[in-house]
Amino acid sequence: MRGTSAALQPPADAVKPVRHPDAPAPGELLGAHYGECFGCGGEQPHGLHLEARAGDGVSITAEFTVQAAHQGAPGLAHGGVLATALDETLGSLNWLLRTIAVTGRLETDFVRPVPVGTVLHLEAEVTAVAVRKIYSSATGRIGGPEGPVAVRADALFIEVKVDHFIDNGRPEEIRAAMNDPDQVRRARAFEVNP
Repeated sequence: MRGTSAALQPPADAVKPVRHPDAPAPGELLGAHYGECFGCGGEQPHGLHLEARAGDGVSITAEFTVQAAHQGAPGLAHGGVLATALDETLGSLNWLLRTIAVTGRLETDFVRPVPVGTVLHLEAEVTAVAVRKIYSSATGRIGGPEGPVAVRADALFIEVKVDHFIDNGRPEEIRAAMNDPDQVRRARAFEVNP
């Protein structure tokens, strides 16, 4: 039974999310927002290497394969890794809104074990927006996109300015991201997580 806390219930004045006109087209691979990101970066040897694609409206799909480095109990994915996969997927939604936002709250339900070697199929959508607050939900399924639900989450993201990262991140990495000549990667570098 899903019991989302009151903090994740959109207020009465929340509005339906609107996909930004410059958002990637449905089916387009979003790519990593930052090479060193544990969730989606290709430069992390033990990272999730999660790949997300834009969906219709303000939704995405994503996949990642649970590796031996991701296990908690023998042969099973660590719950924290599964929560990270959900967080990364939910955070990638902000690219469709073309806003910089960080995770404010994430509530995760672990429904069934996810064995090592499993491809986790994730779906996420923004459900509401209220000023700087972005409400979203995600599910992770095993055995295919229509398979049984293994994990699910509801989240609240808070829109921030790039100064949030400049003031709190490591200066050399912030400079490298901001000086990246690839405008898409540069814009995406600051999209998720506090």
